[in-house]
Amino acid sequence: MEAGYQGLEAQNFSHIPVLGREVIEGLAVRPGGHYLDVTVGGGGHSRLILEAAADVRVTAIDQDEDALAAAQKNLAEYGVSGDPPSEARIQFIHSNFAAYEFTPNTFDGILADLGVSSYHLDQAERGFSFRQAANLDMRMDRGRSLTAADVINNWDEADLADIFFKYGEERLSRRIARRIVERRPLHTTVELAEAIASSVPPKYRYGRIHPATRVFQALRIVVNDELKSLETFLDKAPNALVPGGRIAIISFHSLEDRPVKHGLRNLPLLKVLTKKPIIAQEEEIANNPRSRSAKLRIAERKQE
Repeated sequence: MEAGYQGLEAQNFSHIPVLGREVIEGLAVRPGGHYLDVTVGGGGHSRLILEAAADVRVTAIDQDEDALAAAQKNLAEYGVSGDPPSEARIQFIHSNFAAYEFTPNTFDGILADLGVSSYHLDQAERGFSFRQAANLDMRMDRGRSLTAADVINNWDEADLADIFFKYGEERLSRRIARRIVERRPLHTTVELAEAIASSVPPKYRYGRIHPATRVFQALRIVVNDELKSLETFLDKAPNALVPGGRIAIISFHSLEDRPVKHGLRNLPLLKVLTKKPIIAQEEEIANNPRSRSAKLRIAERKQE
């Protein structure tokens, strides 16, 4: 989901679907099929699915109410309309994909577009980015209680270092955690980014990647319990496919891609269709730079 949204208004943004053509081909969308988009975002992938064949239906879920509202607006023509009213081709549900109740043998295809969207990064007040000052929030579902500020200001130094190393793959995690504890309380994204930058050597501080990038990733993963949610999803979702149905998952960093790769491969129910992940081509990367890190893996439920 990292490559995603243009426009900054919470209720008026459009989703540029990453690897859109490859997703539709991979799901083998068929007329009359029923598909589940567990990260609908602005609705870009769901639109492509609805347009791919006649009488397709989509169940679209998202844990972010802003994203769900935007998708409802962007896909309004697929709702109930006409006289007499037609049956809606899309249903929207507010839920985390790990908490969703998967009904066995229901869907012809399931799509998950993981990670943080460009919309989240561009909306300063959500606290996902250090480019603009905002409260340390990072909750995708604002009904959750734990925020990034809670983690930064209340967790022990050793625990902070551990999550920076484990979820951000940050090799300077200990010295960064030490500086954060020295500087706290920290209230804004910019304050945190400055504390991180001040703790690392100049060569690291002015490198290609901002020194706060990995820490912010780690915080986002912890606040939203992303890897545990992904594990739960991989365990439950395949059973919801009909025989011959397909699951397509887009990931954006190795911490997501590894469990996806092994989760799909280790399930007896599934046959993996992608020996290597599908990646964005040069033209797509030029039009949407954040698609550079996207990896698509696809598996099919075996015929019973």
